[in-house]
Amino acid sequence: MTRLKGLDLLALGFMTFALFLGAGNIIFPPSAGMAAGQSLWFAALGFLLTGVGLPLLTVVALARVGGGMDRLTAPLGRGAGTLLAVAVYLAIGPLFATPRTAVVSFEMGIAPFTGNAAVSLFVYTALFFSATLFLAVNPGQLVNRVGKFITPVLLAALLVLGGAAVFAPAGDIGVTAESYRSGPLLKGFLEGYLTMDTLGALVFGIVIATAIRDRGVSSPALVTRYSMVAGAIAALGLSLVYLALFYLGATSQGIAGEAQNGVQILTTYVQHTFGTTGSLLLAIVITLACLTTAVGLTTACGEFFSGLMPVGYRTVVVVFTLFSLLVANQGLTQLISVSVPVLVGLYPLAIMLVALNLLDRCWVSPSRVFVPVMAVTLVFGVADGLSAAGFTDLVPVLFTKLPLAAQSMGWLVPVLVTLVIAFAMDRLVGERRLAT
Repeated sequence: MTRLKGLDLLALGFMTFALFLGAGNIIFPPSAGMAAGQSLWFAALGFLLTGVGLPLLTVVALARVGGGMDRLTAPLGRGAGTLLAVAVYLAIGPLFATPRTAVVSFEMGIAPFTGNAAVSLFVYTALFFSATLFLAVNPGQLVNRVGKFITPVLLAALLVLGGAAVFAPAGDIGVTAESYRSGPLLKGFLEGYLTMDTLGALVFGIVIATAIRDRGVSSPALVTRYSMVAGAIAALGLSLVYLALFYLGATSQGIAGEAQNGVQILTTYVQHTFGTTGSLLLAIVITLACLTTAVGLTTACGEFFSGLMPVGYRTVVVVFTLFSLLVANQGLTQLISVSVPVLVGLYPLAIMLVALNLLDRCWVSPSRVFVPVMAVTLVFGVADGLSAAGFTDLVPVLFTKLPLAAQSMGWLVPVLVTLVIAFAMDRLVGERRLAT
């Protein structure tokens, strides 16, 4: 029976860390940290819950069921489970997350040198997705190509940037913005949605398991164990990166107080601290971080859709890469504005799917619990998504009166009530059947 050695496990953990560390992981913590100001640590804790805790739990849940997202959604039935999986894969793949990796890396790493011209963006994204396609064509080589070669370079650059943020801050921690004064923990929690990492974990789980099996590991128990180890290594690395970037943003109000997003904050800080050399460092960090994530997302989508439809893996990868190239050239602002409502609608479904699977031993019949809970989550998730998109007229007034509705978490109380009722009914029906 093949077992992974220490260095192989470390490479697997590095690969997992690199898959998760992408565009959203770099640009959102600095802007959240700047807005949080004196409430920095409460906001950071909330961000870590959704940006690190939920993805780690998702990897654990996938490792426990021993498969991909289809195993998690099995209690919903094949049709509903497939629809949810398709929505997640498209959002995390060619519609939003994959194009965002290219646009963010261009705006942060390349645009300071070339400008934001459409031609420059197209040339860069064409090269970016050509590299993505090259690395994604043979998914079995991801550990070697990403875990052993690309990630160490990325980590070295991150250590320099993170060390500078902690030991050479641009100033003191700034004031707290209005949006963070009443509930910094909850605000940080919601900001963590934007990383897309929980949705990413739903699709990366199968990539991690495939990489382990490609190393010769056949035991399901070992695949589960190694997946959890890889997730833990990635979670530790992400936590350190997030905390450093939060602190960087919180201490940069003096030099980047007018910045509109994390891209501008990071660019200003790096130019202020390192000059042109720093801009080159930032270009390396962002490009490598976004490239590894794009490869992981493209690989996961290729494996999922080639299994769902009568087309080959390489065909799916090529088509999705070309589509991502087209979407990426619409620009970052447009991508973010469209993706936020979709994420607000999808994240509650992802959270409850993972939670219900982690509590699977509590259910007599999983489908009796999954179906009503996920149905209610869908209804209220869509309502929150419509509100986030500005279509408040389409949302019933009652929905806006629910606790936490103003924070795009109006789904929480109705879903928890449904869960309690479904749990009671599941137990009651199960006990009656046992009695008869």
